[in-house]
Amino acid sequence: MKKILLFILAVGAAVGVKAERVKGTVKDSEGKAVAGVVVSDGLNTVQTDEKGRFEMDADDDSRFVFISTPSGYISSTLKGKNLFYKEIKKKVKSYDFVVEKNAKDDTNHNVIVIADPQISDRDELPELANHAEDIAAYVEEIDGEYTFGLCLGDIVGWDHSIYPEYNKVMDKTGIDYRYVIGNHDMTNYGRSYETSMTNYEDMFGPCWYSFNVGKVHYIVLNDNFFLGRDWYYIGYLDERQLAWLEKDLSYVPKGSKVVVSMHIPTTLDKSDRDTFSYDVIVDNLCNKTALYDMLKPYETLILSGHMHTADYEQIAPNITEINVAGLCGAWWCGEVCIDGSPAGFKHFDMDGEKSTWIYKGCGHPLDYQMKVYVDDPTFPGEVVANVWDYDPTWKVEYFEDGVKVCDMERFMDKDPLARELYKDQSKLKRNWVYAARTENMFRAKKSEDAKKLEVRVTDRFGRVYTKAIER
Repeated sequence: MKKILLFILAVGAAVGVKAERVKGTVKDSEGKAVAGVVVSDGLNTVQTDEKGRFEMDADDDSRFVFISTPSGYISSTLKGKNLFYKEIKKKVKSYDFVVEKNAKDDTNHNVIVIADPQISDRDELPELANHAEDIAAYVEEIDGEYTFGLCLGDIVGWDHSIYPEYNKVMDKTGIDYRYVIGNHDMTNYGRSYETSMTNYEDMFGPCWYSFNVGKVHYIVLNDNFFLGRDWYYIGYLDERQLAWLEKDLSYVPKGSKVVVSMHIPTTLDKSDRDTFSYDVIVDNLCNKTALYDMLKPYETLILSGHMHTADYEQIAPNITEINVAGLCGAWWCGEVCIDGSPAGFKHFDMDGEKSTWIYKGCGHPLDYQMKVYVDDPTFPGEVVANVWDYDPTWKVEYFEDGVKVCDMERFMDKDPLARELYKDQSKLKRNWVYAARTENMFRAKKSEDAKKLEVRVTDRFGRVYTKAIER
């Protein structure tokens, strides 16, 4: 009996074995120590000392140890000696990180944000290459300040073997990217959420992490929660991430600019912030309130994708969410997203802690910020505009023969081009693609005798765009 008890105690001691002790250094490419760098295993966090050293107990469930790249430095996501993460392995004595000094002052910097490239078949890669060329040309025009890319997930459409080919295409944009995991980047048809991240992690590393550029603290989260059945998921942040985020933010001074990137939006409308509904749990974050509470002390911008539509939500005076339309349009089935937004990307210009932004449709000039329809069969006798990047600070006006008639009425409906492109699903590459209603439609009654019809749009930054139709 005594021997059995000792055996049980021994097994219990083995089960409760102390977590893996990890230690290492953070140095620049010249071998100089970098102090104050936050290091994490995805749950616990520490900072490097004056000699660039760190040491901590890594949680048993942690796969990586990673750094929150400090401002003024660059680290890699995909390759090279300066990767921002390392896989935790037995018998590794030291996890030593190298960061490269940024050749440019990153106080002012640019972020090229893409959402949902979603390459499902290799025959879509040439179309992606066309978009990559558009991004490269745009980046060349704004060259001067430090520029990096941010991909908001759904990099591919469940065939993760395409990742290397995707990366090769996007290398042609000339910028490095930080990545977010999307629901299509999960390994589905497994038995649990905890097993769903393996393929993504094999290519891109941790599913949640942070980094710093200039005066901005960037956070990447994984809010795709796989339910352990088929491909089903909900928008949800597990407690492990929330606990990590709480610690990560403890190093960020209150009032700082924070940019949070995730795949599934936290919100689509005020209604889902006021009342929980099971109908939309795959399209927004179920436990969003917990996240908002953590972000209250900061000037926060949330970036999300997933919907293949454009949206702007003012969640609180200091918390804004921008949902970015899809780079793939409607899953490579047509030139526009399901809300009529052109397939494209968003440019954020970070001037210290201030930010401006603009959406760029691939294959279109930068001033292409609306599509105007006159006497469309669905809207007879009207001038209708889809202003896809609209937010409530914008002004949308209608003029006839140079005289202002009215501020156009905002309403919700389907974009006529999207309706036409996706009306016959049997002819589409993917027969589940559809045209979606959007709130960014505007209308005005037209006069029959007017010779020149004009829609004039002024965005939140004072930029004016016009579209005139001569009759």
